[in-house]
Amino acid sequence: MQLIRAAALSAVVTLSLLASGCGGTDDPAPAAESSRSAPAGDSTSSAPATPGPKVVASTSWVGALAKAAGASEVTLIAPADAANPPEHKPKAAALKAAADADYVLYAKTDRFAPELIRAVGDRSELIEVLPAEVTPGKITSEVTRLGTTFGTSEAAKAWLSTFNAEYTKLSGQTKAALPNPAPTAVSELFVGFWGSFAGIEVTEVYGPQPVTASERADLTAKKPTLVFTNAHTPGVDPKIPGVTRVKLVNYPGEDLDLLGVFRTNTERLTAALAG
Repeated sequence: MQLIRAAALSAVVTLSLLASGCGGTDDPAPAAESSRSAPAGDSTSSAPATPGPKVVASTSWVGALAKAAGASEVTLIAPADAANPPEHKPKAAALKAAADADYVLYAKTDRFAPELIRAVGDRSELIEVLPAEVTPGKITSEVTRLGTTFGTSEAAKAWLSTFNAEYTKLSGQTKAALPNPAPTAVSELFVGFWGSFAGIEVTEVYGPQPVTASERADLTAKKPTLVFTNAHTPGVDPKIPGVTRVKLVNYPGEDLDLLGVFRTNTERLTAALAG
């Protein structure tokens, strides 16, 4: 196995997501007490003074992008606490709600996307967004695009301003906790980005399939300080003895707060570095 290269990782992530089961989690980012999202059929909280469009989103990742872009009412097809949102089997009520929305957002990696598209027909505007890649560039691109589409560009710009400032602060906070010399890590494929966020070199990736004995031996030979595991795929863990595990999240909780994902992972990374 060779050192991870950012460009190669991005390409592999995009091609591999269909088989990854990367959505959902037994350990999502903490949700705020007040939320504007709900599974289809549930009520949502009141809209802000300048309401955005009514959006139905396939998963919490997709819904969080819509909320960041200025959507004031977001309904989820796959609940935020679903074990594996991209593999979710939508109920008839959820599909009916999608047909009544202003916009329906989905990622091509959602296995139920074809069913959702058929149910919507031409009654709502369908928008495909990128799969769950929590890099700042991807987030900025999608939020900006959706804000333009929704007619909520000012709200999107305001959110991105807050996001960029908070991202810089949290990334700096994590890097400040690094010991000298800095640790190295091996990472589950879809959470490898967090090495860049934290200033930690990811020397190898594994998954999204369960790790074989041979792969475990190769990963162990890298002598990592940390193992980044994916909270959304708890069964994919190399279980390298004596190495600190850091369970990282990519999907937001019920509050659809993308910054909550960064705050959660900052806490987990700094705790692991302190230990």
